[in-house]
Amino acid sequence: MALELSKNSNISETAVIYPIHWRSRIYAIVGLVILLGIVLIATLAVGSTDIPFGTVSDVLLDKLPFVNIQATWPSNIETIIFDIRLPRLLLAGLVGAALAVAGTTYQGLFRNPLADPYLIGVAQGAALGAVIGFMLPIAWQAASIPLLAFTGAITAVAVVYSIARVGKTLPMTTLILAGVALGAFLAAITSYMMIASGDKLHGIISWLLGTFSLTSWWQVGMVAPYILIGTIVIWLHARPLNVIQLDEEQAQQLGINVEQVKLTLLGAATLITAAAVCFCGIIGFVGIIVPHAVRLIWGPDHRFLLPLATFAGAIFLILADTAARTMLAPTEIPVGVITAFLGAPFFLYLLRQKKRAIF
Repeated sequence: MALELSKNSNISETAVIYPIHWRSRIYAIVGLVILLGIVLIATLAVGSTDIPFGTVSDVLLDKLPFVNIQATWPSNIETIIFDIRLPRLLLAGLVGAALAVAGTTYQGLFRNPLADPYLIGVAQGAALGAVIGFMLPIAWQAASIPLLAFTGAITAVAVVYSIARVGKTLPMTTLILAGVALGAFLAAITSYMMIASGDKLHGIISWLLGTFSLTSWWQVGMVAPYILIGTIVIWLHARPLNVIQLDEEQAQQLGINVEQVKLTLLGAATLITAAAVCFCGIIGFVGIIVPHAVRLIWGPDHRFLLPLATFAGAIFLILADTAARTMLAPTEIPVGVITAFLGAPFFLYLLRQKKRAIF
């Protein structure tokens, strides 16, 4: 049946691959979930104060219901694990998952492996909102910076969407052009405000390069619902996204409301991206390299690509943040520098592969 479909229609390779390799992809998802847990526990042990892996495991197990382990560790160990490292690593995992899922979604919608979550103005809108927050009195900054960054990101995409929409349709090319134009305009305003910021410039640059240094549990609690709900919505639209890869007219003939699916996916991807950047700043390349690396290994079927990218993105950013806080300890490197160091060569590799495909 799969062979017949591949001969008589423009059905994607995912329909042919799925019956043969779906078990290996299921195993890969389970394996990544297990690896995520191992990475989380291992990175809890790494920092300016190294903690034995066994001690970390005992401290975590002691917090489980009906488990009681005799404490043989100093009381400050629990403070380091639960108040400093665990919320930071959880936020890094959530942000990494959000950026990877959003990047996968944008690449699917735009049918371009070089698309990323910041393509239509999210980063520029968030940056402008954050800079405005830094310009406010210090007492207001803690609450205003993430709120204004989130608002700026959502507002920028809403403006891009309203400009690009033509009647009841949303041309993807027009959406990209509108995003690029508005992004350049917002970046110009942001640059001017940075020049006029005076002694606040260092904090602004640190935020723009991405950091998890001031993470607390309330930030995790604020971000998690947006990212989890948005990710689930995107996962549930994996099949329509597969069909849209073929041709929008064919998708409509198969009963899919293409415009509604595009709007839902853009809205969900924008929501999780805005939630991801509002506290930690602009972290680049995660939304490009993770989806593409997963696609190269396990194929383009979004039914598996989306969950695989979710867990791979979480693992990648947890490891990147661990490197950022340990490589030059006690000095901390902005995590955006680490992801750019890893992502830029991979991005150039993608460009070279795309060039070879064209010529």
